[in-house]
Amino acid sequence: MSPDAGPKYLAVREHLRRRVADLPEHTLLPPEPVLCEEYGVSRITLRRAVDGLVADGHLVREQGRGTYVTRPGIRHEYRESFVHRIAGFHSVMTEQGAQVGTTVLGQQVLPVPPAVAAELRLEPADQVVELVRLRSVDGLPNHVVRSFLPAEDYPKAATEDFGHGSLYEFLRREYQADLARARIAVDVGTAGAEEAEVLQVVAGSPLLVVRTTVHDGYGNPLVHSFSRLRPDVSQVEFEVSVDGR
Repeated sequence: MSPDAGPKYLAVREHLRRRVADLPEHTLLPPEPVLCEEYGVSRITLRRAVDGLVADGHLVREQGRGTYVTRPGIRHEYRESFVHRIAGFHSVMTEQGAQVGTTVLGQQVLPVPPAVAAELRLEPADQVVELVRLRSVDGLPNHVVRSFLPAEDYPKAATEDFGHGSLYEFLRREYQADLARARIAVDVGTAGAEEAEVLQVVAGSPLLVVRTTVHDGYGNPLVHSFSRLRPDVSQVEFEVSVDGR
C-alpha cells in the first residue's frame, strides 16, 4: 500500500481528531511541513486528513493565520432507549426540544435482500418495503437510515408519507404493532460519495453504523433498520435493565 492510500489519510485524520479534542479552542496547529514529517506522509495526504476535520467542524483554516482548533457548534446525541418503550429517533429528539427534519431518499417494494431476510425471517421470494431517509436535527444532517418491513404485513408503508413523524408510531397507529424489544449491533463504516454529499462530510469519512431489529412480545421480527451516522454529532446510548427492573 502506498503512503497516500485512503486508509493512510483516514488514520492520520483520526489521530488528529483525538489530538485536537484535547487542545484548547483556538490553538494553532503546527505548520504543514512539521505535521508531514511527524506523521510520515505527503502534503496531499495531510491535507486530505485536515480537510475532513475542517468539514466536520473540528478545525478552521484562516488565510495568513493557519489552521486552528474549533468545536462543532451543536452536538446532537442519537439515543434510543429500550427499557420502558421503543422510541425512535424522531420521538426522542422532539421530546428534547429539537427540530427534527426528514427527507425521504427512497421508498419502494423490492425482493428481500438476503441479509435482511435473515433478520426478518423471510423467504427469498418475499418482498419488503425499503424506506431510506435522511434525518436532520435543527437543520444539520445527522444520519441516513434504511428500514425494511415485510410488504405483505405492512403494505401501507409503501405509500405512507414519511417526510415527517416516526416510523415506529406509524406501525403502532396503523397496525397496532407491539414493539416490545430490539436487538442492536454497532460497528464502523465509511461514507460513500452519495452518502457523504447528503451528510455533508468528506467521502471516506468514518461513520457509526447502528443495526436495529425490532421484535414483538412473542419474539417475531417486525422491522430491520440500519442507520449510518456522523460520529461528530452522534453518540449511541444504551440502557440495560435486569429482569424488567
